[in-house]
Amino acid sequence: MGRGIRDEWRTYVLAIGASAAFGALTVGVSRAVGTVTDEVVVPALGGDEVARGRIWLAGLVLAGIAVSLAVSVAARRIFAGNGYAALQARHRTAVSRQYLRLPMSWHRAHPAGQLLSNASSDVEAATGVFNPLPFALGVVVMIVVAAVMLFGIDVWLACAALVIIPLAVVVNVVFQRHMSPAVTRAQQLRAEVADVAHESFEAALLVKSLGTEAREERRFAERTDTLRAANVRVGVVRAFFDPVIELLPSLGTLLVLGVGTARLAAGGVEAGDIVTAAYLLTVMAVPVRAFGWVLGELPRGLVGYERISRVIDSGGVLVPGTRTLPVSGGGLAVRLERVGLDVRAGGRDVTLLDDVDLDLAPGSVVAVVGPTGSGKTTLVSLLARLSDPTRGRVLLDGTDVREVREDELTRQVALVAQQAFVFEDTVRGNVTLTDEDDAGPDDDQVWEALRLARLDDVVERLPEGLDAPLGERGANLSGGQRQRLAIARALVRRPRLLVLDDATSAVDPRVEQQVLAGLRRDGAQGPTVVMVAYRMASVALADVVVHVESGRVVDVGTHAELVARDAEYRELATAYAREAERRAADERDALDRQEDEEADVVVRRAEAGALEE
Repeated sequence: MGRGIRDEWRTYVLAIGASAAFGALTVGVSRAVGTVTDEVVVPALGGDEVARGRIWLAGLVLAGIAVSLAVSVAARRIFAGNGYAALQARHRTAVSRQYLRLPMSWHRAHPAGQLLSNASSDVEAATGVFNPLPFALGVVVMIVVAAVMLFGIDVWLACAALVIIPLAVVVNVVFQRHMSPAVTRAQQLRAEVADVAHESFEAALLVKSLGTEAREERRFAERTDTLRAANVRVGVVRAFFDPVIELLPSLGTLLVLGVGTARLAAGGVEAGDIVTAAYLLTVMAVPVRAFGWVLGELPRGLVGYERISRVIDSGGVLVPGTRTLPVSGGGLAVRLERVGLDVRAGGRDVTLLDDVDLDLAPGSVVAVVGPTGSGKTTLVSLLARLSDPTRGRVLLDGTDVREVREDELTRQVALVAQQAFVFEDTVRGNVTLTDEDDAGPDDDQVWEALRLARLDDVVERLPEGLDAPLGERGANLSGGQRQRLAIARALVRRPRLLVLDDATSAVDPRVEQQVLAGLRRDGAQGPTVVMVAYRMASVALADVVVHVESGRVVDVGTHAELVARDAEYRELATAYAREAERRAADERDALDRQEDEEADVVVRRAEAGALEE
């Protein structure tokens, strides 16, 4: 709570100040009511004409205080609301910024639903306590002033009135003991529900095509039922706490009236003193309730804050460098020196890469080949600094990639993954990834990138051209077209190093050959291309082939050289060729079936026409 107030201290100074003014004015009303009772109301009832003449003045004073109270309440609510909203925005921004800074290895270990929950429900839980907090802190003034006034009236009345404060503390200790585990469980289940929902949405095509809607509905229902039970548990605990907090001021008022009656009979106090004390205790019900609201939100706020703190305090953030890469029109020279990468998984260290040495010439086309799980994606991701090696160095034009400025790295190195993400935007917006007001690639550069990616003919056929909307996740494009769009997105930035992580797997083989051939334009003036490849026709186009297995580089050379001397590579290449032949046969069979179906349609239409005649 202290950190939150410091983050928005100007707003909270005003909010707490307005709340303090409310507390002081409320106590002033109690004093005014007591004075009016003793000097105006009681004498007026006794027939004092002077006192009766002052009733309107007493009413005017009370009305003025009431207006001041209303203004202070409005100011407190406005500033408290602004502070609460500002803190939520601050926390969400901090969480989102940290998501962008953390390496991909961290993201792979945290489901998307959990991340959505951190940025939504956990932030709401962490900031919920700040809404009533200014009121609770401000009315401390009310309690202090009231306590001084009560002790000034009578010690016994003061003790009777203030006994509710320690009772409220005891009640809160018991409440926290039962509430904290219940809230922790509920927040975790909210994240799990979000995770299941996200998986169902992402796998919509799979669910619909395989008819597993009932299974997904049942899986989601199980999580939501568990969450419902956890929320009910939280509600039950809260249901016991709130009435007790509400009851304390009423019990205190009864105690004050009892003690006050005894003290009045003994001549220790006046009737107005009892009225003042009783009124003070009545208005103190408000601060007690305010503390109750804060204490009620505190367990949930602590749990939410701990969950988002785990994100913000996560280690492994890639610290950006400060150096720039040398300016050159050709591709980047890439060198890996004894590179190794270890990760922690299942409570033990796992080696993904070990003792990798590579030296790639500028402007060359390099194919990285190996069986599934051999470390190809891990290797090429280091070039774009999606993660850092735990051993060795990755050098670009002789500069350690960890020392390169972030903007410099993203400008000169572009990575295209197998899963091409398409935003719900136009073709232009998806290629440039800039807002309308930002300076970015012009339309000529966009068309050139589309041409190199062999997507220009597709865009030309769209009614709106570059302004054509692509739908959610590129629903208007095929899988191969989405991949070519992602390649155009990388090429429009004119990178000096282009990393293709199986980025043409859904592209027609002939188109893939054209794309790769286009990347070799102007000889050494083209970018250095490092691609994870499976098709032998594509591998054969590479200047250098890197054979990777079990996180190690087995051999480096041309395709022909590796086939001649590397038995494992030769076996892998044969398997790739067989798989390519199988896919080609499947495509031919699919085309034949489509032609047969179209012929059947023509025949049926002809038969239908003959029957009509």
